[in-house]
Amino acid sequence: MSGSAVLLVSSPGETTMSSSFSHHFIGRNNASCKIRSKRVLKSRQISSKVLTFSSILVTNNPRTSEDIVYEVIVKQATLVREQRTRASVVPKDRNLLNEAYGRCEEVCAEYAKTFYLGTLLMTPERQRAIWAIYVWCRRTDELVDGPNASYMTPTALDRWEKRLYDLFEGHPYDLYDAALSDTINKFPIDIQPFKDMIEGMRSDMKKSRYKNFDELYLYCYYVAGTVGLMSVPVMGISPNSKASAEDVYNSALALGIANQLTNILRDIGEDARRGRIYLPQDELAQAGLSDDDIFRGRVTDKWRNFMKGQITRARMFFEEAEKGITELNSASRWPVLASLLLYRQILDAIEANDYNNFTKRAYVGKAKKLVSLPLAYARAFAGPSKV
Repeated sequence: MSGSAVLLVSSPGETTMSSSFSHHFIGRNNASCKIRSKRVLKSRQISSKVLTFSSILVTNNPRTSEDIVYEVIVKQATLVREQRTRASVVPKDRNLLNEAYGRCEEVCAEYAKTFYLGTLLMTPERQRAIWAIYVWCRRTDELVDGPNASYMTPTALDRWEKRLYDLFEGHPYDLYDAALSDTINKFPIDIQPFKDMIEGMRSDMKKSRYKNFDELYLYCYYVAGTVGLMSVPVMGISPNSKASAEDVYNSALALGIANQLTNILRDIGEDARRGRIYLPQDELAQAGLSDDDIFRGRVTDKWRNFMKGQITRARMFFEEAEKGITELNSASRWPVLASLLLYRQILDAIEANDYNNFTKRAYVGKAKKLVSLPLAYARAFAGPSKV
């Protein structure tokens, strides 16, 4: 898979697992960008469902990927508003649970260093919960992207999903599962985003092309947007926020989508060498490009123009995500904002490489990271919206 986002808050340059708004935005030139941006604003006035810009452009589609995802968002938001948690059936051996969370912390500290530092600003209970979610997502991704991925079968993923159901019922298989099982008893977390991430792994086993952005959007939700939905109940919404829970979830989803789109654009050459193309086939055709052009790996004017549109769309998702970060609990904002600022700079690096994402890997250098992290820290403590 194209660098699936393990957590919407992992930073580029670290070992991460894979990473709405403008569903049909292509942005092939500045004029179309401006015209379609106005439609986005109009869509916000018409509906609180921020991620359905496509509903204006494609009104006859009975049910889009965004509709499917929005149903999950509504359910998650309801859980948060009602603060429903489960009666705990996890063993109350505090020493064992402390060891379980300690192991999750070790994994997070090793594989997501910048994010791990950010979690240290959270309350201890939130820290531990986020570490547990991170580890489950990482283990899930490695089923199809890790060293033993070639041995993975659909049956094995079915067993992993059964194991997920068991840990949600308070029957963990190991210490890592025990940490997550304890976490879901403490926070209003629903199983659906976890199931959907597993569905994303299934997709990677059987699908290597995406007909249009609707298909790609759903894939990005499965492998990256889900993590935002898992994390919001733990990170918490600021008590001073006037935004709806749905809007906060939309922003978390948008960051996951933005991160995954960025991963895809960064890893085009690497994925092509594995026979995979995570780009909308219809948009490639509209740009006068084909799979063969990608496999040949030549940077042409057609490719540059195509990439400009793809980058613009990713940036629009980042913009949508940024609006919701200040609505989070103040102690939870920094790692999320740091991720956004750092990941968004990968798009700048692609441009600096003259859109050569076939043989050059775009990355954010240490100097830029050092500048971005204090900036993210300062901006993280701005107050939430008042309207």
